[in-house]
Parts: sequence; structure tokens; C-alpha cells
Amino acid sequence: MTTIVSTLFISLDGVAEIDPDWHFPYFDQAVGAAVGEDYADVDALILGRVTYESFAGAWPDREAAGGDDAGFATELGDLRKVVATRGTQDLGWRNVERTGDVVAAAKALRDEGVGKVLVAGSIQIVRALLEAGQLDELRLLIHPVAARTGERLFSEGAGMQHFSLVKAEALPTGMLRTIYRAAAGPTAGGRTPAAYEDAAEHLPGSDA
Repeated sequence: MTTIVSTLFISLDGVAEIDPDWHFPYFDQAVGAAVGEDYADVDALILGRVTYESFAGAWPDREAAGGDDAGFATELGDLRKVVATRGTQDLGWRNVERTGDVVAAAKALRDEGVGKVLVAGSIQIVRALLEAGQLDELRLLIHPVAARTGERLFSEGAGMQHFSLVKAEALPTGMLRTIYRAAAGPTAGGRTPAAYEDAAEHLPGSDA
């Protein structure tokens, strides 16, 4: 059974476009372990073009350099990588394939029976897979900072979407690691609250 999960670093105000100034001060051993868990047992990566170019521009050189991060760089290089791009440029890394339709590619991976698929970064890809019902888990490493600027995970104007919380963990730097799954909206007494009157019975001092 295929499980497609995303992993994103995100600020308290919803910015998922990483700025090193607010990201790296919070990156410690616990964050590294959380990232390692996200990448554990991954069979394939789905990457947007921009995220892929940032990976391909850094990790092959780090693998060749043989530093502390060379092992992780080798793992990334060995993984199957599906890149969302309509271009025909040389993608310049091993085990890479391209797709012009990321939703179709996700469905194809399910049809193949690929086990765990990770969407690394790639905000627009995450949005597209969520909208198509093709993302099983939304994993967020929430930094305790208001970034103020940068691209947010959820864009204005899209329809409301509900999630259920699978796991939440506080990390030593004040970050929160959360795992969500798409879900139906909340219910109360078998019905969906639609107005203040539906919620009033739960207020302190009510007779309910």
C-alpha cells in the first residue's frame, strides 16, 4: 500500500518558503532526528522543479566532499526522484525522472505499489496533491517565529479544508512537529456545528 507524505518547515504564520535566518537557528539534533524519520524507508521522492534544483545544486557536491552529511547525500542520490517539470533540460543527477502532471505521477506510483513516497518541500506540489486527495500525511515542523514574508502553504481563495491531528510533539527549541491527515469537518452530537447556537452548549456554565 502506498503512503504519500510531505515534509515541510513552516513558520508560525504559515510561511513555508524557508529563510535561513529563521530556519537554521532552530535546527538541532531533535529536528535532524525528525527529518530522518520522515526520510526513513522512503522509496521515492516527488519534487517540484525549484526544490529539485536546490537539491541537485547541493547534495551531489556534498556527497563527493565526504563530510558529515555525505551519508545523507548518498541516500538522496540513490533514491528514485520524480521531478515536476515541463522542461526538457538535463536534470543532472542520478535516478531522476520527469513528469508534467504530478497528480498523475502520484497515482502511477500508487498503481506500481511503491511503498512510501515523500514530497520534500515543494509547496505547490503539496497543494496540488492535497486538492486531488493524493496526499496521505501533511508533516509540519513549525518554527516559533512569525516570518512575516514569504510564500505561505495555503493560498488565499482556495476552499476550506479540514485535517485530523495524528501526532504532535514539542521539540527542545520550541518547535512543534505535527502530522496531519485530511479529514471531514468536526461534528457535535452527530451533526456539524453551523452557527454560534450549535456551539453555545459547550461554553462554561452552560446546562449541557
